[in-house]
Amino acid sequence: MNDVSPVASRRPLRWILLLVVLVAVGAAGWFGWDRWQAQQQQAALARNAEAQHLGALQQSLDILRRDQRANARSIQDAAATNRVLRDEVLGLGQRNALLEENLARLADSSRQGAQAVRREEAELLLSQASQRLSFAGDLDGARRLYALAAGVLESIDSPDYINLRQALIQERNALDALGQGVRAETAEQLAKWNTQLALLPEQAPTHPEVRQPWWQQLLSPLVQVRPADGTVLVARSERIAANDSLEIELSLARAALERGDGAGWQQALDRVDGWVQRLWPDSPQRQQQRRQLQTLRAVELRPALPELGSTLQQLRAMRAAKEAP
Repeated sequence: MNDVSPVASRRPLRWILLLVVLVAVGAAGWFGWDRWQAQQQQAALARNAEAQHLGALQQSLDILRRDQRANARSIQDAAATNRVLRDEVLGLGQRNALLEENLARLADSSRQGAQAVRREEAELLLSQASQRLSFAGDLDGARRLYALAAGVLESIDSPDYINLRQALIQERNALDALGQGVRAETAEQLAKWNTQLALLPEQAPTHPEVRQPWWQQLLSPLVQVRPADGTVLVARSERIAANDSLEIELSLARAALERGDGAGWQQALDRVDGWVQRLWPDSPQRQQQRRQLQTLRAVELRPALPELGSTLQQLRAMRAAKEAP
């Protein structure tokens, strides 16, 4: 009566097995569901990443398309510009060809005109050189102008200008023989003469060999008695005014020397000589200064050179002969 039947003892075991199977099935289902959710999330992330990548690619493609359109427009503009430039270059080439043709024609017929232009240039240079010599006494400037005129005449290959070139050579040699010029040398001599004025004695020289009277010997330690010249200024105010007048006359002499005014030069030196006699008493030094002043007064400020101007005269005569009918 107490024995358990086999059927009754197997029923709990079946339920346990069934429960284990259900638990296993549930765990398998839950694990499968979790894996499926993870796969779905990964797929969603992958789709989002692909969508973002696709969007970035689309933007890059749009940018490339815009750049391509801009480059296309630039290429079109460059092509249009190149066409315009090509047309301009072609036009310039045609114009250059026409100019070369015209220049070739002019070169054949303008040789005489070129010689006339050079002749006019040489005449202008020689005229300016003559004016520099006549009005300013500028020897260096005249030499430069003569050198330019010689270069112009040398460029003319006509045998008619041989005599002109020879005359110009003689004229330049005569000009070189003047050195630094009469006015410059005279100005230096006048400056040297002016510096020597300070060395002139302001009192008349005494003669110690002549025996002095007893009263002069008695007063000689206290008072020195010397002969006086009535024409020499003694007062300090008068001497200051006379020195100023002397400087004014020397300035007038220099101005006359600069402009080549011979009459004004001589008159100014005459007045300078008068002031020298008023400021310093007679002495060998003063006499020597006056002789030097007279030598300066006799200087010819405008020396006559027959060669100067001869080339210009011949050139003008040649032009008149060519222009004559």
